[in-house]
Amino acid sequence: MRIAGTNIPKEKKIGIALRYIYGIGPNLSDKILTKAKVDWNIRTKDLNQDQEDRLRAIVEKEYKTEGDLRREVSFNIKRLKDIKSYVGVRHMRHLPVRGQRTKTNSRTVRGNVRKTAVSGKKIATKT
Repeated sequence: MRIAGTNIPKEKKIGIALRYIYGIGPNLSDKILTKAKVDWNIRTKDLNQDQEDRLRAIVEKEYKTEGDLRREVSFNIKRLKDIKSYVGVRHMRHLPVRGQRTKTNSRTVRGNVRKTAVSGKKIATKT
């Protein structure tokens, strides 16, 4: 089954499977299922055509997902960079944006860079 350009896994419950779409989390998944009148526990492969069409219509018409949402997020980041806000500057320098410390634990944003020497390393000397 395909919704909003994303393949939904067939073996998972539909309440979990909808979360594979970028922009749909647990709360939005529950709202969509109640609006479409589909049981949360049904497996994706067990949905009939009518239920699939209702889910597809609700997700694609009422919510911003996948490409549109990714584009909007990237435009927001680009705007912050253009106006040189604090958050935009942090994005430009590839540093943590939301107030995390940088002395340690910022490897995710900076990349897994270890510039310190390994402790306990023995150095060979000439004799």
